[in-house]
Amino acid sequence: MLRSLSLASLLLAAAAVPALAQENVVHVYNWSDYIAEDTVAKFEAATGMKVVYDVYDSNETLEAKLLAGRSGYDVVVPTSQFLQRQIAAGVYQPLDKSKLPNLANMDPELMKQAAAYDPENAHGVIYMWGTNGIGYNAGKVAERLGEDAPTDSWSLIFDPQYAEKLADCGISLLDSPSEVIPSVLAYLGLDPLSKETADLEKAAETLQAIRPFVRYFHSSQYISDLANGETCLALGFSGDVFIAAARAEEAGNGNEIAYSVPKEGAQQWFDMMAIPADAPNPEGALAWINFIMDPQVTADITNYVWYANANTAAMPLVDAEVRDDPAIFPTPDVLAKLFPTEVYDARTDRVITRLWTTVKTGQ
Repeated sequence: MLRSLSLASLLLAAAAVPALAQENVVHVYNWSDYIAEDTVAKFEAATGMKVVYDVYDSNETLEAKLLAGRSGYDVVVPTSQFLQRQIAAGVYQPLDKSKLPNLANMDPELMKQAAAYDPENAHGVIYMWGTNGIGYNAGKVAERLGEDAPTDSWSLIFDPQYAEKLADCGISLLDSPSEVIPSVLAYLGLDPLSKETADLEKAAETLQAIRPFVRYFHSSQYISDLANGETCLALGFSGDVFIAAARAEEAGNGNEIAYSVPKEGAQQWFDMMAIPADAPNPEGALAWINFIMDPQVTADITNYVWYANANTAAMPLVDAEVRDDPAIFPTPDVLAKLFPTEVYDARTDRVITRLWTTVKTGQ
């Protein structure tokens, strides 16, 4: 009997080891180049948990993993409109807000805007937010187009007369139709949120006209390429362009990288921290999300990646050059140019996928 009890105890203890190991590891899946250098180390020191941190560079990549199930991730960071449709698909579990005391630090107005995608902010918390706009090498663009180059307009990218002259120094587009097509629609004077097939086809035709001048489609490579002068023009995420500018300045390579929100309008988006329904360690996920909302932690991330945050308590800790830059924290006149992102229905998704494939292949 004693031997049997000992064996049973050993079996119970052995079964508990994987569970304990699971509780001490948090698997985070986030956008590339989107966190301070010491955030993970600080979380591990504060909680005793280990972090496995992986990155992606498009919402489509993240969505494919989530919809396949058993992703193995505890925290993911979808953009607002993708979060919206993934909630409808049952991808996420509701947040236990009793374990997120740092929610009190969040800007109520921005959280209200995010609630348009996630009613009552039940499933997600804003990580960072920003815009899609134009990143460009000021010197190389001026050299080819003159000092009056339309750097405040989408025409710099989408008008063939300019794209052709900039092709030799390198043009890149984000590898995501949901990030590119609304910008083309805005340039054309159409509703950037249009789901009409005729409008989407016009956007594709516009992209086809500049396709010969586009070097590549990628959603993160342009950061280093802008910084080192491999490319001179990108449709990119605001903070990524600022990272490129900072890297160029640190390298002292003479590349002056600038960012503009086009006058025709630009996408505003929120990247949201959320917990998959099948997360192995939801308690660890809540600890991570609450830690990120600490004012100093949020400020450190914004200061490093140059993306706007939604943490009111963090703002006094954000570097003045970042906090006061209207391209990062937009002024009312810049905000007036922005339009939200919207989730596409299945029919529109099919149309856009077909058109995007045609554009990328140049056929």
